[in-house]
Amino acid sequence: MREGHPLARLTTVRTGGAAEWWARAGDERELLELLEWARAEGHAVSVVGSGSNLLVADEGVRGLVLKLDRALGGIERAGDEVIVAGGAVRLPALAAHVARLGLAGVEWGVNIPGTVGGAVRMNANAYGGELARVLEWARVATADGVERRGPEELELAYRSSGLRAGEIVVSAGFRLRRDDEERVRARIAEMRRMRHEAQPQGIRTFGSTFKNPEGDPAAEGRSAGLLLAEAGCNGLEIGGARFAPKHANFIENTGSATTADVVAVMAEGRARVLARFGVALEPEVQTLGPVRFPWSVGESPRAGRDSR
Repeated sequence: MREGHPLARLTTVRTGGAAEWWARAGDERELLELLEWARAEGHAVSVVGSGSNLLVADEGVRGLVLKLDRALGGIERAGDEVIVAGGAVRLPALAAHVARLGLAGVEWGVNIPGTVGGAVRMNANAYGGELARVLEWARVATADGVERRGPEELELAYRSSGLRAGEIVVSAGFRLRRDDEERVRARIAEMRRMRHEAQPQGIRTFGSTFKNPEGDPAAEGRSAGLLLAEAGCNGLEIGGARFAPKHANFIENTGSATTADVVAVMAEGRARVLARFGVALEPEVQTLGPVRFPWSVGESPRAGRDSR
């Protein structure tokens, strides 16, 4: 247990303050002990996975922030086509592991630099694949113990789930399908190539900033990145943060960004899209601590559109 542990270095965008309390949990017993302690002390509980879809408040995070590792980062085969992965397992590692077993269904995970726990919480998807299609169950820990939940109980939806704050995914079971190892590896290689061509590489970012506005007729089928690009957001910079020139739905820390800078860039990009297209983009990035967006979630588009 550490007090005042810095969190910025644990995120891929490298912004934010410190955790009031910080600890690592290497197995279920340690995790439950920490959750029980937090409840007894009245502390909220948060989890940091790979930090790839995370924005931490500059003021830091109150309560206990956990990181899962050791035994919670293992992968086991539980049947011919069933794999069990710990909540700390990174999705690219899972995709590579099951490919060696001649199993298919999570190739898309090679392009998501997050963990299994985060993927369940966000119902991760990429390149036509989605976690909900292969997830059999997840073991979820709270201070009261660990329970197994199926996809329906997890309330999986587009890049979201019904998991509440303080509920932590310990492990998950995946039902995959048998396939030729070389074919699986080839698909993984192709997905990796597509990502490298389409997305910026070697920058400090948290990945996609806004969700794609699926179901919004005003978007006319455009992705969040395309809407931002057409609204002139590529390269838009405030402080040390900017929309990446290569892909407008990625925000880059150019060296000295604060979380406040990132939020300001998000707000400006969202305002431009709202004004021009009448589409109200909503964040995909998850937050820890008092990160405040200067708009209301679910806000209705303003009347009138920029005609440019």
